[in-house]
Amino acid sequence: MAQILDPIPADRSGQILCCYVNATSKIQIARVSNVPNWYFERVVFPGQRLVFEAFPEALLEIHTGMMASAILSDKIPCGRLRVLDESDPTPTGPAPEPQAMPNRSHRNPPIDNKGIVLNDPFSMTALTSV
Repeated sequence: MAQILDPIPADRSGQILCCYVNATSKIQIARVSNVPNWYFERVVFPGQRLVFEAFPEALLEIHTGMMASAILSDKIPCGRLRVLDESDPTPTGPAPEPQAMPNRSHRNPPIDNKGIVLNDPFSMTALTSV
């Protein structure tokens, strides 16, 4: 993946493809600051996915805030943000065998304190961070 603005240092190898998702409702600044001779900083809008190349030991700093102020809210090792390709060997060995889903049809649906039937939590959509 080409990073045109400031490419990753060419004197090292072993870079990995990473993905970060802003699962908040605020604009965030993503920054890698612990790689010498490399400046990486991007604005990540709510719901946006940031795909970039980095070294596994790099730390992605996430700064969240409002106008003219930002707070360092997280530091994530880029090794945890790695996007695994089907051709990449998995770091933990072969994938586990898929297990059959338990039959939940025999259970009664959950009911709140007002007598309203709640939706099955496994059928609802949700935002997740990668």
